[in-house]
Amino acid sequence: MARILRDALRLDPMERAELIDDLLHSFDSCPASRQSGAWQEEAESRIDAFEAGQLTDDTAEAVFARTIPQGRPPLL
Repeated sequence: MARILRDALRLDPMERAELIDDLLHSFDSCPASRQSGAWQEEAESRIDAFEAGQLTDDTAEAVFARTIPQGRPPLL
């Protein structure tokens, strides 16, 4: 493992970035990764809807006021 790290650190920055990307994508075959992919798609879909004016934004305070029962301190 130490040899692999040593060799990787000899790469130029772009090659190291490509290596990192390849290593991260190697996790795509595991179930948790597929689930993360689904969440990523959902997040991107929501961003697209917001940018298209189909969703509105709200402040954190307003969200907490609607979702945290009165008298209970926030979990922040």
